Amino acid sequence: MAVEWWKSSVVYQVYPLSFKDSNNDGIGDFQGIIEKLPYLANLGIDVIWLNPIFESPLVDNGYDISDYEKILPQYGTMADFQELLNKAHEFNIKIILDLVVNHTSDLHHWFIESKKDRKNDYADYYIWKDPKPDGSAPNNWGSTFGGPAWEYVESRNQYYLHCFAKEQPDLNWESETVRQEIYQMMRKWFELGIDGFRMDVISLISKDPAYPDASQTLAYTKSYYAGASNGPRVHEFLQEMNHEVLSDFDVMTVGETPNTNSTQAQLYTFPERKELDMVFHFDHMHLDYGKYGKFSDIRFKLSDLKKVLTEWQNKLANGWNSLYWSNHDQPRAVTRFGDDGIYRETSAKMLATLLHMMKGTPFIFQGEEIGMKNVPFTEIEEYQDIETKYFYQEMLVAGESEEYIKQSVYLKSRDNARTPMPWNGESDSGFSKAKPWIDYSPDNQTINVQKALQDENSIFYYYKKLIALRKAYPIIQLGEYQLINEEDSAVYSYLRKYQGETLLVLCSFSPDTVNVEIPKDLVEKNGEKLIGNYPEKIETLSKTMPLRPYEAVVFLLK
Repeated sequence: MAVEWWKSSVVYQVYPLSFKDSNNDGIGDFQGIIEKLPYLANLGIDVIWLNPIFESPLVDNGYDISDYEKILPQYGTMADFQELLNKAHEFNIKIILDLVVNHTSDLHHWFIESKKDRKNDYADYYIWKDPKPDGSAPNNWGSTFGGPAWEYVESRNQYYLHCFAKEQPDLNWESETVRQEIYQMMRKWFELGIDGFRMDVISLISKDPAYPDASQTLAYTKSYYAGASNGPRVHEFLQEMNHEVLSDFDVMTVGETPNTNSTQAQLYTFPERKELDMVFHFDHMHLDYGKYGKFSDIRFKLSDLKKVLTEWQNKLANGWNSLYWSNHDQPRAVTRFGDDGIYRETSAKMLATLLHMMKGTPFIFQGEEIGMKNVPFTEIEEYQDIETKYFYQEMLVAGESEEYIKQSVYLKSRDNARTPMPWNGESDSGFSKAKPWIDYSPDNQTINVQKALQDENSIFYYYKKLIALRKAYPIIQLGEYQLINEEDSAVYSYLRKYQGETLLVLCSFSPDTVNVEIPKDLVEKNGEKLIGNYPEKIETLSKTMPLRPYEAVVFLLK
């Protein structure tokens, strides 16, 4: 049986605002992406995921959509998008779009009509609730970007729900009309030729009809989880979406599923359930959280990382995993999980090895393939992100020291991922001749694409080799996963097994040289080294092997 194309694919995430500006207005665009398709084809990726490209007032960088069928003019025209789609397909690169249907912008015509009164055609397109007898909000939920999750509208004498910014009202999925509008819109994009959707916060679309108060144990900015995550009808809705739209097209779907554990993820991804192909989980993203959630100076523990990644590999053995270290909402992987100083290149290659040898579809966030690190902004004014600004104020009010706040923001702000892609080491990074919408990273002089392409030992070429290996060896796509040396505090080692072959993956997270124990039965097997991140070769296995700082090595054993 042929393997679904997305199982053998590697996805590259393009953040359009920051990828490449072709018309020198300081903002990335479709023509800029078209210009760089040869670069992406050289890397070997199969799919581009674009963050939202639809019309939007950009309160939350495009995740507040005012028209699902119009292109945001700053990215170009519909003709430009069609050209991007066609040219990508010529390179055998597929394109998936970001589907944001938990909420819209408050400037969407559905909402403009809905808030007028309780009797119009759009009255129930959103989640409206009467005030409590004292006039207060229906419950105690807070929203992700601060303040209550309810906003009062006088013309209806009701509150509407917004899990995110107040300009992002939540859609009412209980309404069949709303669902049909969404399916019809999705169908139009598929008929245009796109290859799938990444579905934003899709685990939030079904709300508990009781709208219960959240307990005090939930962080205020995530307290809507009490009644909004993995709600009673979420699987019914997704099965309906699959039946009415997805099943008619050969496409891939990945759902972003906050507050979803590995057992719940099986319901979204097991193929017989006919919902989604895979989901993004956040368990490994939460290993370094503190009292302000992500904004902390805590460092993850390797034992926790092993536990989380192994659990997801095992629980989704019959479903499918998405594999990622970072995205547009997360800090840079090499700063967070590796060493962005002396061992930046080595540890970036190690992290890539660990991820790309696992079972699932790997996602590369733009710049990860050249080892971009967190941006060392020095002033809070340099940050653009709505979430960063909110938590900066929260921590100030709570009396945290300026030093702690700056360090937490430096380590965790979403803007770490959003600075312009450095195409070269010049003052404008080869991104734009105009002032960019967000400042460049000062590291671009030393970390840039031009430099990476000139160095045959660069992180870029290492990624290219990893991607080629995934295509060449079925064991990397399909082998079953098994953790070994669980108690090792410095090395993450695991096996993949398929049709009589064994893949041994060794990844050191230590800045020192450390020993790793190799099981006796593996040492005795005849093996070849597939890849490693040090130029000097480890050619043979021994019972006790020294691994150099952040060393990664992969053996194929017969």
